[in-house]
Amino acid sequence: MAGIDESREFHPLNIAVLTVSDTRDLTTDTSGALLVERLTRAGHRLAARAILTDDVPKIAAQIAAWIADAAVDVVLTTGGTGFSPRDVTPEAVRPYFEREMDGFSVLFHQVSMGTVGVSTLQSRALAGEARGTFIFCVPGSTGACRDAWDNILALELDSRHRPCSLVPHIARFQNQPI
Repeated sequence: MAGIDESREFHPLNIAVLTVSDTRDLTTDTSGALLVERLTRAGHRLAARAILTDDVPKIAAQIAAWIADAAVDVVLTTGGTGFSPRDVTPEAVRPYFEREMDGFSVLFHQVSMGTVGVSTLQSRALAGEARGTFIFCVPGSTGACRDAWDNILALELDSRHRPCSLVPHIARFQNQPI
């Protein structure tokens, strides 16, 4: 049966959070703060946090640095996934993917349909894997971050989730029994 198997061991992940916004800083970044709160409450570790403007080279450089950092297992980005000319997160992140996770976008849109209705079609949420690091890009609203974490990420980033989770596919766990 799908769900958390409490008899299994929990393996905390090192998760970096990137907020992409031309207007937010640490005091106004409610979306990034929500992700940090959720991941730490779940037992994971905040590996790093950054806020960058909607600028492809800056976003790409930060993503590349975190992919190269063995201390980062997962990257969560919030912001820059809409249709404004300044929304460039997918363009900055997608080139790093070795494999794109199409199902994440599908699930995100299904969850969002229940909270924002057909406006979900304006989101270009995406996810993929780059050298054993998973990257999830969600919209910049606090509600979208809540939808993504509570309904998708909290489960798939928990090693106890059955029938399976993403944890065995993360680089530092690939040669370990999970």
